[in-house]
Amino acid sequence: METLLAELPGWAFVVVLLSSRIGAACIVLPGLGEAELPVMVRSGFAFALTLLLVPVLAPLVPAAPEMPWRVAAMVVAEIMTGLWLGWLARLVVQALPVAGQFAASMIGLANVLQPDPSLGPQSTALARLFSLAAPVLVLASGLYALPLSALAGSYRLVAPGALLPVADSAQDVVRAVGEAFALSLRLAAPFVAAGLVWQAALGLLARLVPNLQVFMAALPGQILAGLLLLALLTGPMLAAWDDQIRPMLALLPGL
Repeated sequence: METLLAELPGWAFVVVLLSSRIGAACIVLPGLGEAELPVMVRSGFAFALTLLLVPVLAPLVPAAPEMPWRVAAMVVAEIMTGLWLGWLARLVVQALPVAGQFAASMIGLANVLQPDPSLGPQSTALARLFSLAAPVLVLASGLYALPLSALAGSYRLVAPGALLPVADSAQDVVRAVGEAFALSLRLAAPFVAAGLVWQAALGLLARLVPNLQVFMAALPGQILAGLLLLALLTGPMLAAWDDQIRPMLALLPGL
């Protein structure tokens, strides 16, 4: 009993240090860190995951320093590492709602003159729909296992309590942003192509019939054609996103 009490502060330090990185990552991980999930559910999941990883990762945790400021610095470093890793995973997954934003702009469902107060001035209902579909697909297809595996493996790359390597972290962020934007543009490519052709046709029509209010006359047809195109392509878009997101998540640090 005395031995257990003597080791209790050390185990408490291990749990606090590991839960700092894991909890910070779970705040932003796709599928697990969604704002729609209750805070108690996310906190409970992060704590349960920490307890599962304690026996495996405890040997990697250094001894607790005597100075309190060093303990605080190590906790802050762990929080930064967790947020960085979770943010990388979320950047990749955000390709789907960004593609929805592109599509909405092309088919006439986005208008800066009529912002939606519930979604924000720069968001659209279609982007919001795809942002809700993304975590559902992540959880239903088992993609959540890749970020969690990367989180557990990140302790091999960044030791508990150590700071992130700035150069490598910046390169990973730039790569993730570029890949996510390229994927979103590929997913929305049919809408972009159709929108460019439609706008070119409207410009030609405006030159042929100068007195015609082209915008008001063409907007209903643009929305109708866009909705028909959306109905035809939503399924293939989601399937293509699911196929292409897996190898991108497999490149997360720690895998």
